[in-house]
Amino acid sequence: MRAVFYIACHSENGYRPGIKEIAENINSPEHFLAKILQKLSKEGIVSSIKGPNGGFFIEANGLHRPLADIITSLEGDEIFTGCGMGLSYCSETNPCPLHSEFKKVRNQLTQMLYSTTIGEFNEDLLSGALTLKK
Repeated sequence: MRAVFYIACHSENGYRPGIKEIAENINSPEHFLAKILQKLSKEGIVSSIKGPNGGFFIEANGLHRPLADIITSLEGDEIFTGCGMGLSYCSETNPCPLHSEFKKVRNQLTQMLYSTTIGEFNEDLLSGALTLKK
């Protein structure tokens, strides 16, 4: 998510940061980040251009995507449906010890991630209401 937000902030003015710059600014290993950005690019969340003036950017329509798209692109939807203890048999009829309380939290998280767009979050970053740095 940090990489997407970093790219989105810089996409506002047409700048396209490269992998090295993004990795340094979000404190992430370059190789690891490259794999993540490759997945996000396949899903159309971020775009990239190769070459000396290349880099990563988010197109205007990408800013309308919910934050949940970032997570599902990388991890699948297990966070929105799975058991808090990771138990495959956990269900309404066979609940684990955390089931009821975790379900409440999971539903709140799901609601927030599906109702907040990348662009909304980006607006708060650009205005200074939120920050990615200390």
